[in-house]
Amino acid sequence: MTAGNLAIEVKGLTKSFDGRKVVDAVDISVRRGEICGFLGPNGSGKTTTIRMLCGLLEPDAGEGTCLGFDIRRETRRIKLRVGYMTQKFGLYDDLSIEENLDFVARVYRMDDRAKVVRGALDRLGLAERRRQLAGSLSGGWKQRLALAACLLHSPDLLLLDEPTAGVDPKARRDFWQQIHALAGEGLTVLVSTHYMDEAERCHRLAYISYGHLLASGTADAVIAHAGLATWEVRGNRLEQLQAMLADEPGWMVVPFGTTVHVSTATGKDLPQWLAAHQPDDADWKVQPVKTSLEDVFISLTRDARDNFN
Repeated sequence: MTAGNLAIEVKGLTKSFDGRKVVDAVDISVRRGEICGFLGPNGSGKTTTIRMLCGLLEPDAGEGTCLGFDIRRETRRIKLRVGYMTQKFGLYDDLSIEENLDFVARVYRMDDRAKVVRGALDRLGLAERRRQLAGSLSGGWKQRLALAACLLHSPDLLLLDEPTAGVDPKARRDFWQQIHALAGEGLTVLVSTHYMDEAERCHRLAYISYGHLLASGTADAVIAHAGLATWEVRGNRLEQLQAMLADEPGWMVVPFGTTVHVSTATGKDLPQWLAAHQPDDADWKVQPVKTSLEDVFISLTRDARDNFN
């Protein structure tokens, strides 16, 4: 990737609060026009990283560019070209949809505000609700309004911090259709999420845990690099199997509905282990399955070192 093809290129990004490194020497590169999924457990440093990228926080260490602008010296220019959608709804509950968008247009000192707001209302399907108070909207409609506000000034980069948390499946699906349409028009998107189905919709992924970047690349590349072998086990007394494997190093056991997934990166063979350890009264049937992103991310989180202390 050349510098001209990159919307985000940062190296060694570091930030501490109260002596604890929340983000520790993170490198991130995002191509222009791609959707990059930013994943990790709560408290992993995703939001802090996003805020450093858009100029809201100054890094303690590290350097790089966002949309070609230096993340330390040109933060104002970055803010003017970025749309940032926060985890918490950030508009005014006691203003209507239209009034909220007009307020944002005023903040950006946009010419012909009425035309810009009408265009945003039409594009996001908000026109019929334009006079509805934002505080009365459901989670999905608030999400749509927040996205409309982010797009008002025609940014080159969208930074979306867990934008679909708390919305229903249809609203999530509609949201992602809109995001892919925007990316198809050349917009770059960095989106943090906890949902594996959303991660699979991204062109590339970056996984952070306890402040450290643990994996990056396409979904297939991240899975391949993890080097996990995974089996699905069905049958009775699966809780006993989980307890038995929990006492042995190298195994990762995760319940999946009426089955369990067992993964290992140590070269062990689960059918062979079962042949030697399965109790007579247990009826366990095992078959190899494709390792999923969820298997990989659970493994990464389990093995990551907590930076709280």
